[in-house]
Amino acid sequence: AMMLRICDDNEEQAGDEMATNKKKLLIVETLSPDGRALLQERGDIEMIEFPNTISAADFNAMLRAHAPVNGVALGATAFGANEIVSSGEMKVVTRIGVGYDAVDVTALSAHRIPLMTTGVANSPSVAECALFMMLALAKRAAELDTLVKTGNWTKRLVTIPYDLLGRTALVIGFGRIGTRLVKRLVAMEMNVLVYDPFKSAAEIEQAGAESVSDLDAALPRADFVSIHCPKSPETVNLFSTAQLQKMKPTAYLINTARGGIVDEAALHAALTSGTIAGAGIDVFAQEPPRPDHPLFALDNVIMAPHVAGVTREALDRMSLQTAKNILSALDGHPIRENVINQDVLN
Repeated sequence: AMMLRICDDNEEQAGDEMATNKKKLLIVETLSPDGRALLQERGDIEMIEFPNTISAADFNAMLRAHAPVNGVALGATAFGANEIVSSGEMKVVTRIGVGYDAVDVTALSAHRIPLMTTGVANSPSVAECALFMMLALAKRAAELDTLVKTGNWTKRLVTIPYDLLGRTALVIGFGRIGTRLVKRLVAMEMNVLVYDPFKSAAEIEQAGAESVSDLDAALPRADFVSIHCPKSPETVNLFSTAQLQKMKPTAYLINTARGGIVDEAALHAALTSGTIAGAGIDVFAQEPPRPDHPLFALDNVIMAPHVAGVTREALDRMSLQTAKNILSALDGHPIRENVINQDVLN
C-alpha cells in the first residue's frame, strides 16, 4: 500500500510538472488543421486561438490575460515592443506567410526572439495569381463577361482581347516569387525583363530572362509590370507618378506584393488619364481599404483582398511550416533558413 501511494504521488507530481511546463501559444484561427494537428500531437502545448481581424488593443489584452505566452502564429496582426511586454515570456514569433512588415524586427532582436516565416510555402500561389491577373487583363475577362450577361453580344468585337505571346513583362524582384513567375512567363513565350539589384545578371539570364539595371529605362519597354519585392523604406512608393508616366499607355501594372509600394493616388490618376491601360491589385496601403476607395470605381482595375498567397494548398503548406517553425524554436533549435533576424541565432 505504501509503494502504491508513492507511485500515485509520483504520477501526480509528474502530471503537475507537465501542466506547469506547458508552452502557451496564441494561434490565429486561419491555421489549417494539419498545422494545428502537429502542435496538438505534443503533450506540452496549450493553444489559444484568436481571429485574424483582432484589433491591436484586443490582441494585447489577450496576451496579458494568458501571460506568460511563449509563441504566436500571426496572420495580419501586428507585433512589436508592446506585445512583447504583454506576452511576458515570448520565445518565438511566426507568420503564416513570408511578409513581415507588420512586425517590429528590431524589437524582437533586442529581446533575442526569433521571427520566423514560411519560406517558399506560398510562392507558387502568388506567382500563379500574378499570371492570372495578367491573363485576365489581356483577355479582358471582366469586360467580356459583362457583355454577355448584359445582352451586349454584338459589341464583342469592340472589346478585343490580346495574347501574352511575344509581349514584354518586367518583373520587379527575383526572389522566391519572382523566380517562379519568370519561369511561368517564359513558358507563355513572353519576353521577360527582371529588375533586382541584389541578383546577378548571370542568374537571371540562366532563367531565360534579361537582367535590367535601370528600372526607369526598362519601364517604357514593358507591356506588364509585376511587383515582387518586399516592402521597406526603400520600396515605399517605388511606383509613383514619375514611374507610371514612363510606362506605355497600353501597359498594365500588377501588385501582389504589399500595399504602399504603389502610390494609390498616383495610380488612380494614371488609370483615369490614360497614362496606363489598367492594373491588377491584391494589396492596399490600408487593409481593408475604405469602402469609398477611388480605385473601386474604375473598370480597368481587377482586385482581390490580399489573398494571392492564400490558396487551399498554400494555406496547408504555410500552416504546417508555421507549426514546425514554432516547435523548432521552442525546442531550442529554430530552423535557421526560416529565421528573419539571424542575429538572434549567434
